[in-house]
Amino acid sequence: MRKEKIADGIHMLTMNVDEILFEGMWEAVNGVTLNSYIVQGEKTAIIDGVIGWDGVPETLYKNMEEIGVDPQSIDYLVVNHMEPDHSGWISNFMKIKDDFTIICTEKAAKMVTSFYGEDKIRVVKEGDTLDLGKGRVLSFHPVPNVHWPDTMYTYDMESGTLFSCDMFGAFGTMGDHCFDDELTPEEVDFFETEGIRYYSNVMATFTASVKKAIEKAKTLEIRTIAPGHGPVYRKNPKKIMDDYARFARYAEGAGKNEITILWGSMYGMTGKALEHAESVLRREGVRYSKLEAARTSDSEIVASLFRAAGIIIAAPTYEYKLFPPVAAALSEAGRKRITGKAAFRFGSYGWSGGAENELKEIVERNRMNWDFVEPVEFEGAPKEEDLARVEAGVLKLIEKMKEKAE
Repeated sequence: MRKEKIADGIHMLTMNVDEILFEGMWEAVNGVTLNSYIVQGEKTAIIDGVIGWDGVPETLYKNMEEIGVDPQSIDYLVVNHMEPDHSGWISNFMKIKDDFTIICTEKAAKMVTSFYGEDKIRVVKEGDTLDLGKGRVLSFHPVPNVHWPDTMYTYDMESGTLFSCDMFGAFGTMGDHCFDDELTPEEVDFFETEGIRYYSNVMATFTASVKKAIEKAKTLEIRTIAPGHGPVYRKNPKKIMDDYARFARYAEGAGKNEITILWGSMYGMTGKALEHAESVLRREGVRYSKLEAARTSDSEIVASLFRAAGIIIAAPTYEYKLFPPVAAALSEAGRKRITGKAAFRFGSYGWSGGAENELKEIVERNRMNWDFVEPVEFEGAPKEEDLARVEAGVLKLIEKMKEKAE
């Protein structure tokens, strides 16, 4: 855990966590940071304390003392969001101090009681404030369903710091640089990629609420954005706000000027057609990513489908339905409400087709509204005429993709 000063009277305590499944399912291949914030006036508040990995919260208390904060002096625990990576230390803190108040939304209060049995709670609503003394006033701004219904922003009026919790966050661990004005170009690219993975895995289902939260942030005079995961934006907080607005558009059909190929092939027949499709993409100079559904994590598949403006689904019929690993991946994309993508599917079948019927069912059930090029199905190995139809479909997809790329 390391300590960083955000502003006079405000410190960040941050730690890197590797080799975890975020929310118990999303593979954080490059780890994630957990950020807590100490805010001091005459009284002291901690915002979003972290869960007990590797000696936390004991490490948290030690680091507090090193910046001159006695854990016994903490008066308020501000819970922006009840997910245990932000609130899990509460039960431990209760063992060392019993005269503190938890600040949270009404919906969070119910969970505080059910998760931790704590009832020393002050419920806040839009615009409520907490005066810590010495001119330090925090205001509270609920942003429900980002990504739980209990979530809120905490805003420090004096420094213009927005403590945004999961909003404006990213996967990825931090090295020596914790602030946007310190990041190297390589680190900027890294957190762009990890931000897309984070948004697609965690936030995409709630894009409508995220868009409202972006607009609410714009009503505050923000000089610094301090999220629960990832870098602090003190030089250009507008950048991460603009990034999140762009990510919201990706969830609704826009994307980078590239194609994601989601594929599976039982015995190489669909694979032969895919080789031809790839040759067309290379000839046309189109950037693409190729993910074999059976060998790739849901986290990576969802992020790649989310990021790209165009999708190729190369998958055969399997027992009258769509190749199962591909069907499962597309169902997860549908659950995450990744909508409006330009797409093209081709694949082989043996004794019978049926893959296309299941694909349509997945898309319709999840209201994905993908813009499909006419599919290509072929019996057994692809013939020359089949490859010609695949090529024509790829070229049509490229044109559709251009309309959505940004």
